[in-house]
Amino acid sequence: MGDTISQERNKRRVVTCTKEDIISNLPEHLIDSILERVPLEEAVRTSILSKNWRYRWTKMGALAFDEQFFKKYAKNGAFGRNGFIRIINKVLILHNGPISKFLLHIPNMNMFLDCFEEVDQWMLLLSRNGVKELILTKSNQRYQLPSYVFSCLELTKLKMKHCFFKPPLNFEGFLNLEDVNLRCIDFGANLCGTQINLPQLKKLSLHKCTNVYNFDIKATKLEKLTVIACPDAILTTMLSNMTKIKCFFVDAQFLKIFTAESIPKWVPQPINSLTRLWFQKFQLGDLHQLNGALCLLRNSPNLKTLGMHLEMKHGGNVGPASSILESPNCLDISNRLQTVKIDCLQGSKPELLFVKLLLAHSSSLQKFTITPSRALDVKKILDISKDVMRFSRASPKAEMIYLNPKP
Repeated sequence: MGDTISQERNKRRVVTCTKEDIISNLPEHLIDSILERVPLEEAVRTSILSKNWRYRWTKMGALAFDEQFFKKYAKNGAFGRNGFIRIINKVLILHNGPISKFLLHIPNMNMFLDCFEEVDQWMLLLSRNGVKELILTKSNQRYQLPSYVFSCLELTKLKMKHCFFKPPLNFEGFLNLEDVNLRCIDFGANLCGTQINLPQLKKLSLHKCTNVYNFDIKATKLEKLTVIACPDAILTTMLSNMTKIKCFFVDAQFLKIFTAESIPKWVPQPINSLTRLWFQKFQLGDLHQLNGALCLLRNSPNLKTLGMHLEMKHGGNVGPASSILESPNCLDISNRLQTVKIDCLQGSKPELLFVKLLLAHSSSLQKFTITPSRALDVKKILDISKDVMRFSRASPKAEMIYLNPKP
């Protein structure tokens, strides 16, 4: 009996040692990969696993002080007046090596409103460490980006929220930037006429930005463009170089610049590369929006996917828009259109005429999805589906799909 117990204990020791050896002897690149996939506080705790893991987190290339990080520490009462500044400073002091990715979320709390000087110093540190991905978000008061950010010339991805964007006068652009996502950014009136050179940019997303008028972005490799709720955005140089754009997401306000008169100026040639187009907050009864949409569709000969989220302006005169949609040859679109998705359909005359036109002109159409407005009752939704079913279809393979209104 005693021999049996002793043998079992020896087995446990062997198993335990084996597990420890596996953890201790992992290749460094695997350890780094594991550390970058766990929250920062968990990465710090891995120092106790073995000698090889000790302080390995200090060489991590990615540091994420995201919203979840702050929520967790605030919940545990770890933040005093300058608690979060102290924690970040300590991490940065102990860190040893380049920082390729830095994510910082500044919480929506009054105790953090006087910390911008510290944030400026962190940006200075990043500019000297070859940062390639910078994600900076703030919940309330806008943060004035320091000049150090514009010296981070190795950046490939930039995502910011609630900031003032004011580059130095001698700033020419980010030569390696490929992905830009800007939300609630104020570009300032001083940028009028300033050209920002982004030769490698492939994705650009602007949401709720202000003072974007005449913001001159030169991005000849742009493939995906999103412009939502930016009322003064024009982006003249970029629009005239939309030769490689594949995906275009645009709201009604920005859509108005695409008129029959302006298309030759903004887009001097058809956008042959464009395959996916989405209209946000689109009012088919609005004459300017409708003309802009029709012009874009006519100049997108290889379009395959069209989506739109509709809005209806109650009490407006939809007669002129209906007359255009009823006129011959008002929509000469590509035979390559395969998928159409329309959200928040209310069944107005311009909306149904537009659906009718798409079905009649899209010989390659495979799927047409309609989601009615949640404001409609069951009878109205049924009437819309009956009307649509009567429309002729250029494609015998076109499948009509009706989804329940979104809650």
